[in-house]
Amino acid sequence: MVANTPLPAEKLYARCDPADLGFDTTAALDPPDDTIGQDRALAALQYGVHAVGEGTNVFALGPPGIHKHDIVKRILEREAVKRPVSSDWCYVYNFTQPHKPNALELPPGRAARLRLDMEQLIEDLGSVIPAAFQTEDYQSRIEELERDFAGRRDNALLKLSEEAKQNNIRFLHTHSGFAFAPMDTHGEVIEPDAFKRMLKEDQARIQERIEELQRKLQKIIRQLPAWQKETREKAKEIDREIARNAVGHLIEGLKSSHGDLPEVVQYLGDVEKDVIEHVREFRDDGEATPTFMFGDHSGKADALRRYKVNVIVEHEPDSDCAAVVYQDSPSYTNLVGRIEYQSRMGALITEFTLIKAGDLHRANGGYLILDADRILRQPFAWEGLKRALRAREIHIEPMERVYGLMSTVSLEPEPIPLDVKVVLVGDRRLYYLMNHYDPDFADLFSVAADFNDVMQREPESVSEFARLIARTVRDQGLRPLDAEAVARMIEHSSRLAGDSRKLSINMRAMFDLLRESDYQAGMAGSEVIQRKNVQQAIDARVNRHDRLREATCEAIERGLIKIDTSGEKVGQINGLAVLDLGDYSFGQPSRITVTTRLGDGSFLDIQRESEMGGNLHSKGVLILTQYLSSRYARDYPLSLSASIAFEQSYGMVDGDSASLAELCALLSSISEIPIRQAFAVTGSVNQRGEAQAIGGVNQKIEGFFDICVLDGLDGNHGVIIPASNVPHLMLRHDVVAAVEAGRFSIHAVDTVDQAIELLTGVPAGAMDGEGAFEKDSVNHRVEQGLVWFALRRREWSQPAGQEPEGESGG
Repeated sequence: MVANTPLPAEKLYARCDPADLGFDTTAALDPPDDTIGQDRALAALQYGVHAVGEGTNVFALGPPGIHKHDIVKRILEREAVKRPVSSDWCYVYNFTQPHKPNALELPPGRAARLRLDMEQLIEDLGSVIPAAFQTEDYQSRIEELERDFAGRRDNALLKLSEEAKQNNIRFLHTHSGFAFAPMDTHGEVIEPDAFKRMLKEDQARIQERIEELQRKLQKIIRQLPAWQKETREKAKEIDREIARNAVGHLIEGLKSSHGDLPEVVQYLGDVEKDVIEHVREFRDDGEATPTFMFGDHSGKADALRRYKVNVIVEHEPDSDCAAVVYQDSPSYTNLVGRIEYQSRMGALITEFTLIKAGDLHRANGGYLILDADRILRQPFAWEGLKRALRAREIHIEPMERVYGLMSTVSLEPEPIPLDVKVVLVGDRRLYYLMNHYDPDFADLFSVAADFNDVMQREPESVSEFARLIARTVRDQGLRPLDAEAVARMIEHSSRLAGDSRKLSINMRAMFDLLRESDYQAGMAGSEVIQRKNVQQAIDARVNRHDRLREATCEAIERGLIKIDTSGEKVGQINGLAVLDLGDYSFGQPSRITVTTRLGDGSFLDIQRESEMGGNLHSKGVLILTQYLSSRYARDYPLSLSASIAFEQSYGMVDGDSASLAELCALLSSISEIPIRQAFAVTGSVNQRGEAQAIGGVNQKIEGFFDICVLDGLDGNHGVIIPASNVPHLMLRHDVVAAVEAGRFSIHAVDTVDQAIELLTGVPAGAMDGEGAFEKDSVNHRVEQGLVWFALRRREWSQPAGQEPEGESGG
């Protein structure tokens, strides 16, 4: 390619011919069979969902806007129908260790059935048991026990009373208990005064008899609790017998109904034993109810709660696929579950029915989709997920206990085995950071599904893209597009991709454009979306974001920001930069100036020194130094100092896309050959002087074009870009039209020599076989300038009065 020949208009925009599409409107197109342009990611997902073994979870990485979540969910839902339906899970009361509820796994739909059965049992127990204990048979048996106890007690006391009477001692019942008093020959109790007047021998004999009787009374009194306990045990046995007869048929019916589930049958057996053992908790006789529920619950209602079934995960019995769960708020408790508390009498209490499931429970046996960025933002959520995946079980435990912040007694639910495939969705940067800094990450997420944001623009892919548009408008209820409109969509997709040979598959941007194009078609009363409607939507979107660009252009037009588009200046050039505002970016020219003077070979990057330049920009400046030294000053020291500045720059400058412009301005300053200000330059450069591709080439060209339009296009204005950027050109139609009319030009260069020739109108000058540049060329003038600086520096370094050696090369 000849450097001073501008690019033809057909190189500036890759048009899509509607005739090649082969349809009139998208209504005639069938939707694509699968997601387009994501073969690599889909293959990785297929492997990830079928791979077995620990750590074969998937990380779906890629830029935003390509609908990774939707694609992943669609693939997983397709695979879920091939897997068995996930199990139901519930927690039940642990009758031996109430603070450790038991977990039961049941077939799909059976947990809800068991819960209903147990609720019915609770209702039946509340009526059947009280009724059973109100029968005449039960009452007579209990009364008989009470009579037996009373008779045994009374007989023992009667015998003691007869023995006392035989010894002339009366056995008395007082308000404070039992007592013994001596009697006279007439059977009357001897008064205390009369007793004192008796002979000492008679007093001692009577006192001895009373003490013996008291010992026998104490023996009887000590036997009473044992007799009472024996009576209570007999009463309890009667209660158990009555309860067994009352609830046995209820429990047996449930066992028969759930006979295919051994764990449920065992649980029902435990329920039966507990009901029989604590049958008095269900009686309406006013007796105190002991505590059975964890957290000091009491009362008949709470006693019955322990027979409830806490279903934490249930599925419809007619389900035909495994679970696919997406959680958009992956907090610790949302993932692993939680234990809730209730406030009673100023205290927080809990029990097994307050255990709540997390997404790991709901996705168990299937798939769980999580946003990687969101889970990392939630405290302890990432560690909780890793712990569950490593242990392959879900352990519901409050965070304060996990990290030792509190030591209060709480529930310890039985862990549930975990069999789930987790798919994390995030951007590439986050994936590489996690892979680098978290040693557990690669062990747990060994499959990377890397989503593309572009695909090749080839006939087959263009056809698939058109079918994707057809499916989108059909699914969204939008108007169909004619072939011209689809062609414009394809061209805009290449513009978004920043490459005329590729198509952007940013679904979000495409959906937004289709919706606005449909709106424009509706406003025009059209039944189909036409090319002009698509263009109107593009223009409207630009207009909504164009305030800052317009303000910048106005500032340049009014001279507030100084940009020259005519004349010639030494050491001054128009560089190009891109301002990125998120969904919108635009190009803006910047004046770059370079000054040179006698020095020690140092280059002052003013942006860097003022802490307004990034590392990449500083790298580009350092390359300029090495380029000068290696090409022009190989036999003598580089003896100049230079300063490089972006004029009127008030923000951070980074990147090396201005290094080609900076080098041209540096060569101009050294050679004192002026640069044509009608040109702007973009591109990076290496140490060999080769121009290298940069990003945002379309926005940069259009940014300078807009400024030139304000000053009036006269055919002299143009932009110089690296030749490797030519395939990336997808310029606005007004820019292409100006090039076709000869009012604006775009030049592609491979080397700095080609660029400097265009900028100065002076030949760059090639080096001959003897190592000398062509006389009066740019390179010759640069070399002579550097030699002059070297001689001046040597003169300054010589002691006073000493003549410098050699001759001047000027």
